[in-house]
Amino acid sequence: MDKFTCMDFASSKQTIAFKKDLNSNNFLFLNRIYFKSLCVFISAFGSFASTMVHASALEQSGQSILPFLENDNYAEANFFAVDSSVSGIVKDRADLIRDNQSCDTGDIAESTQFYTAALKLQLTDRLSFGVLYDQPFSADIKYPARSNNSYFDNDVSHQGTFVKADTQNLSMIFGYSPVEHFQIYGGPVYQTVKANLGLRGNAYTQAFNGYNAKFKQEGEVGWLLGGSYQLPDLALKAAVTYRSKIKYKFQVDEDIYGQPLHLVENERTKLETPASLNIDFQTGISEQSLVYMNLRWVNWKEFKTRPPQYGALSEIVMKEATGGEYTQGFKLDSYQKDQYSATLGIARQFTEKWAASTDISWDSGTGDPASTMGPIKGSWSLGVGVQFNPAKNYFIAGGIKYYWLGDTKTEDGTYYLPIEGIKLFAEQADFKGNHAVAYGLKFGYRF
Repeated sequence: MDKFTCMDFASSKQTIAFKKDLNSNNFLFLNRIYFKSLCVFISAFGSFASTMVHASALEQSGQSILPFLENDNYAEANFFAVDSSVSGIVKDRADLIRDNQSCDTGDIAESTQFYTAALKLQLTDRLSFGVLYDQPFSADIKYPARSNNSYFDNDVSHQGTFVKADTQNLSMIFGYSPVEHFQIYGGPVYQTVKANLGLRGNAYTQAFNGYNAKFKQEGEVGWLLGGSYQLPDLALKAAVTYRSKIKYKFQVDEDIYGQPLHLVENERTKLETPASLNIDFQTGISEQSLVYMNLRWVNWKEFKTRPPQYGALSEIVMKEATGGEYTQGFKLDSYQKDQYSATLGIARQFTEKWAASTDISWDSGTGDPASTMGPIKGSWSLGVGVQFNPAKNYFIAGGIKYYWLGDTKTEDGTYYLPIEGIKLFAEQADFKGNHAVAYGLKFGYRF
């Protein structure tokens, strides 16, 4: 309050009148101007810290819409790196490990990097346009050499089980404000997907050891739709964004040790990347601080893939294993539950050029047991970050987040089949005490 009252007034009567005014709407008006100038500084930073990386299923970018909600014209570019440590202990069974060998899987997680970028243009007071680029889903797993031969083939290929999947999104967004502070937005999303995987070791039996599948890159179109409410004077933003699922039909090259599989007609493989819903909220809580929140749902329960040759081979295997009682086979990969995640954080400006934030996040995971190609059951994480504004129209932000990855058992794809007693044999390994560290760097520019 002192900053407003240390003025030189001609008389004590004027001073009393001014102090009285501070308790009225005029004070609220003055306070909002000051509050707005400070919270604009850190509003984008809060959104950066809350969307660094996710841990469930193939989740990666979090598909944030917040750059599109920035004021006026805005552009940003982000770089992320993730260093994970994921290892497990294989169950001591003769069908999984060789005699007198260690049961350790070794660290299966590869270090990864990914990028996002955004451009938002305020065309008129009511119309806006944006382009968002991100890499929403990804997997990069490689089982290292181990003498136990559980997930590494020491006899023929001398390779470990591996999965490499990449996606890229380009979202074109059109926004319209029918009334002040409220906006509806939507537009098409072009997405590409490609993947390559190989199964190695005793864990996949002699039938699948050496199996390879290459999903050739395909591109398809989906859409997004949402609405937002903003009060810039209070640094308040609230947005709900729905993204549709995107359907694919892949040409998949399947082989075992390089020899093509031709058990059935080689039809295209259906796959859907999941629908999702993001709820974002932030608001100022003081002249120099704001809180932010993100809630996210991803429909992973509907995700499944079963290339034709793999499916035919799995039917043969299950028919023999059950004496003809079960002949439907099983999927190459799938998830049993939808993913839910939540982030809650606080950001604060300390000087005209420096701000910092911290947040905590929770991720539900997509089921337990999990696939050997993604042995994680959700996570808890703690993040911190700093932002530097060399000038009013651009900034640089950096952050780090530590993840406590959820413990889980892994299964071979048959665990959920309606076969009595299958669960005991389907469980393969225990993954416990794993972690990951994510790093982020962001450049933002207002024009």
